[in-house]
This record gives sequence, structure tokens and C-alpha cells, in this order.
Amino acid sequence: MIADNKIEVRGLDAWFRGTHALRDVSLSVPRNTVLAIIGPSGCGKSTFVRCINRMHELVPGARQAGKVLVDGQDLHARRVDPVDLRRRVGMVFQRPNPFPTLSIQDNVVAGLKLNGIRGNSAELVEKSLRQAALWDEVKDRLQHSALSLSGGQQQRLCIARALAIGPEVLLMDEPASALDPIATAKIEELIHELRASLTIVIVTHNMQQAARVSDATAFFYLGELVEHGSTEQIFTNPKEPRTEDYVTGKFG
Repeated sequence: MIADNKIEVRGLDAWFRGTHALRDVSLSVPRNTVLAIIGPSGCGKSTFVRCINRMHELVPGARQAGKVLVDGQDLHARRVDPVDLRRRVGMVFQRPNPFPTLSIQDNVVAGLKLNGIRGNSAELVEKSLRQAALWDEVKDRLQHSALSLSGGQQQRLCIARALAIGPEVLLMDEPASALDPIATAKIEELIHELRASLTIVIVTHNMQQAARVSDATAFFYLGELVEHGSTEQIFTNPKEPRTEDYVTGKFG
């Protein structure tokens, strides 16, 4: 394990009952960097990120083999509490999913309450909303319903909720795919700012987005990791013909 690697994946396989979704995937993610996961639909991208915080195992009939380490710790070691792990490795999903019956403020602190974390909730709400670049837009209506926000604001609220519990890693599964270009740009700006304090893994179908936000890119195809390298190399000088065909739009 190289000291500067926040995440290390070794020989990862994953299944949904009889479907072999990931095949012998190995890669590392240095701390405070952004890794983009690209590839066509059904290639295992979302399954890969869900294995990093043990959400894959919550699906009935799902299983995995191999090792996933964060800071050198095997996430499937007996002493690892999956709930505590998901505090350290946060997740933001494709579609905004704020709690519909809660206010903007209560959405941010919901994760704290669920995890039994105490502290000055007002300070944490402001800090998390500032981190998510949302504070100035909502500071005068914190008691309003989360559903009163636009789609892009709801997604940043979900990011604030994930940040409130103090994760070290943030997994983002197509976080901007349902958003308009302006909201997408704000999410991308946010990723650039958060990399100073977090390690981020983002799944995206958008080649331009991957090129804009990531330090490294991994191309998945049919459950296999075809190529992993610096984002510049993957997009300008790919080593594998399948990678070149995908990034140039010949299939996907």
C-alpha cells in the first residue's frame, strides 16, 4: 500500500446473483485527487463505486470478492462497522434525494442525527451549506421545505448532507446527469473546491465533464477495467483501442 493512496482496490469481483458485474478490477486513488469512472451503460461503473462503501452488499443476491482498502484498512475486515464506514465514505446519487418532509436545515443535519453525532447544529449547517456552495442561496429560508429548491440546489443540498458527517471520501454517481448546464457547472466547481479536503470518485457518462474535473480516469467495459491513467493520457493518448474508440465516440 503506497502511503499517498487513499483507496486501494485489489482483484475486485462483484455479482448480482448470476450476473458477473465486475471482473478482477484493481486500481488505486491517491488522496485529495478526483478519479472519473467512464464507460457505456451496464459496464459496472455504479457497481464499482457502491463496492467502495459496501452499498453493493445491501442489494439482495449481491456479493463481491477481492479487497477494497481505505487508508490501508480492509473494508471487509471483521472489526469494520459498515455504518461507520459509510460515514467516512459518503455517497451522492444520480438524482437528488432530499428528505421530502424535512426542511433545508433538517436535511443537512439528518445524517448527524442518524449517526448519533453531536455538535452545534447551526454551525454545522452553515459550514456544510457553504462547502456545498449553497449557503448564500438558502440562508434566509432554512426552514422551508427541501422540495422548494431547484433540482441543482437539491443536489447541492444532498452534497451538503453528505459533507455534514465529515467524510474522507466522496463517491458521486452521475451527480449532474439530471441537471441543466448551469447547475452542472456549479457541481463541477464544487468538485474542484472539495478535492482540497476530500478524495472524490465520480461516475460520469459525460466525456467533457470527466476531462474537466478529474486527475485520473478509469474506463470500464463489460465489467472489466480496460484502462486507467491520468485523464490527459486517457483522452489524448489512450493505450487500448477500446478506450480510444469510446472517448472518440465510435461506440457508447
